[in-house]
Amino acid sequence: MTTCKVIIADDHQIIVDGIKAMLNQIPNIEIIGEARDGQEAVNIIFDLRPNLVILDISMPKLSGIEVAKRIRKENTKIKILVLTQHENREYVMQMLRAGANGYLLKNCKKPELVEAIDTVMRGESYLGNRISKVMINSIIDKSTKAEKEETKVHFTKREKEIIRLIATDLSNQEIADQLSISLRTVETHRRNVMQKLNVNTVVALVRYAVKHKIITIE
Repeated sequence: MTTCKVIIADDHQIIVDGIKAMLNQIPNIEIIGEARDGQEAVNIIFDLRPNLVILDISMPKLSGIEVAKRIRKENTKIKILVLTQHENREYVMQMLRAGANGYLLKNCKKPELVEAIDTVMRGESYLGNRISKVMINSIIDKSTKAEKEETKVHFTKREKEIIRLIATDLSNQEIADQLSISLRTVETHRRNVMQKLNVNTVVALVRYAVKHKIITIE
């Protein structure tokens, strides 16, 4: 199996030492360089041409995000595995957009780090267990927020009356008689309501009306 040549870029020596301790005994992984800041990382990456860069986000001179962008601009083959303390969605998205292949938190265990390396070296993407949960929760939260903030269609008082009567399965003529208005007026209101909701069935209209409490079902 081909040896995976690795560079570690992190401004904390204790983190670098911890990564090295976890990886030194792994077959086919060779740590060929270290960097303490983003600029140094760029320099040695382009000099040594590793297969994999284990990259922190918060570093002096250049952030991990900028380092990843520069790597991707020059070389699409180098794999980038983010190892960071930042677990919020925005950092994850920025790193993925910059070209990262994987994203892990620094409190991960050795098996997860090794799995992440194996995964990205196979050409697949990897999100750590905690990061996957963060991203899923973010999607759920956004979906819930969007639903809550769904733009409600404004109906006139007359249109609401028509909706309620449509829901009782009255015909247009029966609605016109009950409201003492012309059949054409009812048809116009009905057409306007359907257009506002972008629906073409009474079932869809009633579903919306129930959801937004225009009508209630006993």
